[in-house]
Amino acid sequence: MPRIAQIHRQTNETNVALAIDLDGTGQARIQTGLGFFDHMLDLLARHSLIDITVEARGDLHVDAHHTVEDVGICLGQAVRQALGDKAGIRRYGAMTLPMDETLATVAIDLGGRPFLAWNVALAPEMLGTFNTALAEEFWRAVASNGFMNLHVVCHYGRNAHHIIEAIFKAAARALRQAVEADPRHSGVPSTKGLL
Repeated sequence: MPRIAQIHRQTNETNVALAIDLDGTGQARIQTGLGFFDHMLDLLARHSLIDITVEARGDLHVDAHHTVEDVGICLGQAVRQALGDKAGIRRYGAMTLPMDETLATVAIDLGGRPFLAWNVALAPEMLGTFNTALAEEFWRAVASNGFMNLHVVCHYGRNAHHIIEAIFKAAARALRQAVEADPRHSGVPSTKGLL
C-alpha cells in the first residue's frame, strides 16, 4: 500500500496544506513565505527521499512562529498517518553529520512515545525572517505530533545557518532509516506487538 498522507490545518493564525510520500524520491514543493525555512524543508525532503509538498499561509506580520510550528504539527501528523501500524519498518534511525565547522547528531525512535531532547546551543539570531529559536519549536512539533522520540545534539559549531542545516540534514537521514522497510522483519518492530 502507498505510504502517503495529506494533512490540512486551518486556524485563525495559519492555513497549512501538507502532503508526503514516504517512498518518494525526495521531491519538494515548498511555499511557506519564509525563505530559510523553505530551504530547510527542501533539504529535509531531498535527504530523506520523502516527497514533501507544503503550502502555508500564516500571520507573518506577527512573526514566523505560528507558521513554523504549524508546519511541524502537520509534518508529524503526516508521518504518523503514512506509517499506519508501522509493520515492517526499521523504527530506529540515527545520523551524525558534518557541515563545515559543525557536527550534529540526530537519533529517532518511531516507537510511539513522543519526546524531544534538544542539546543545541544557538544564539538568538535572524536568518532572513527565521529566528534561530524556531528550529527547536519546529522539531518539538514534529516529535509531539509524529509520536516519535527525537534526540538532537550539536557537538560543536559556530555558524547558526550551518548548525540548523546540519540538524535538518541529519534528521532527514535518520528519518529515512527509521521509515525504511526492514527486509529481515515484516511485523511490528516491538516486543509489545503494537507501536
